[in-house]
Amino acid sequence: MVKTCPFCEIAAGRGEASVFYKDNVALGLMDIAPITQGHALVIPRSHSRRLADLDPAVGKQLFAVAQQTAAALRAVDLRCEGINLFLADGQAANQDVDHVHIHVIPRYQNDGFRIETNWGKKPSRSELDDVAAQIRQHLAPPDQA
Repeated sequence: MVKTCPFCEIAAGRGEASVFYKDNVALGLMDIAPITQGHALVIPRSHSRRLADLDPAVGKQLFAVAQQTAAALRAVDLRCEGINLFLADGQAANQDVDHVHIHVIPRYQNDGFRIETNWGKKPSRSELDDVAAQIRQHLAPPDQA
């Protein structure tokens, strides 16, 4: 049995959501398990499991809506003191729904939310240059506008 995508259900109007933004590309909705008060999501209407699958124009609109959402969260009565944008791509990154989405998370002093990591040792410049070269081989050349 194929599992139904909850975000596709919401985008199609069949799923329940507290929507604050909608256009023909994106939806903005409140997270049902918020990390902090005001935690919002920005999702594409079209299904894309991974960031690499996402049409660049759709990605551009998602980021624009996330940016507007962050500004709105600072303007409302929540009085947040900062904002985190978070996009998890894949299971190892803790992507919880297989549909691209951007978390817009209001931050407050002592809110308890932490992204913990072991920063470890710093790689050498040659190691960094090697990885940069590998990435560069898989990128399209920049537009010369």
